[in-house]
Amino acid sequence: MPWQSLQQALLSEETRFATLLSLQTSLLSLLIALCLGVPAAWLMARQQFAGKVWLETLLDIPLVTPPLVAGVGLLFLLGHRGTLGSQLAQWGIEILFSTTGILLAQIYVAASIIVRTARAAFAEVDADYARMAWTLGLPPLWSFLLVEVPMAGRGLAAAAVLGWARALGEFGATLMLAGATRMKTETLPMSVFLNISSGETGLAVASAAILLVMAFVLLLLTRLLARRRTIEIQHDPHPAR
Repeated sequence: MPWQSLQQALLSEETRFATLLSLQTSLLSLLIALCLGVPAAWLMARQQFAGKVWLETLLDIPLVTPPLVAGVGLLFLLGHRGTLGSQLAQWGIEILFSTTGILLAQIYVAASIIVRTARAAFAEVDADYARMAWTLGLPPLWSFLLVEVPMAGRGLAAAAVLGWARALGEFGATLMLAGATRMKTETLPMSVFLNISSGETGLAVASAAILLVMAFVLLLLTRLLARRRTIEIQHDPHPAR
């Protein structure tokens, strides 16, 4: 398509709305997913307990389940007739066809990636560092925040980047929970779907182009973090593990 038409589509109100909504929801989803996923990743990397295999399997389900199927499951759970949805509706909390639905769908798909990647990062940190901090009088929580998290920082940063990329591109579960409503629940993937369906090719290409640029930048950042980590390990005579 002509550059002028693409430029107009990029600057259109609908594209700006979809971009802003995607950034707002994905960043908030990333923050919540990190708050939930990082402690879970530490638990899986450090502790042995009954039922761990079952919990690992449960946390990995979003990685192997099609997002649309995951959305159906969330819909039955959080819909007006669902186990939690009916109770939330009584409290005046609406999940379906709202920004809240977008957030839940993004958190669901991003948290699993964050847990998987962050667990590998914590596994590379020698647990003796935390135990040494305990003997020096540092409480376990502060040892986790001030010792283990910084030492696993590169891996956690990569987990955050991958989780954010997954949240930005989430479509299937979002479609089931939040629906496809223009200028309301229209994230960038939803904008591509809506505009292709209605024949607005220019707007669809503009939204797809923004997603591709974001994906490229995030993947490049992940590669740079991994490369820097590799260089540090090669030059460190006393690695953490």
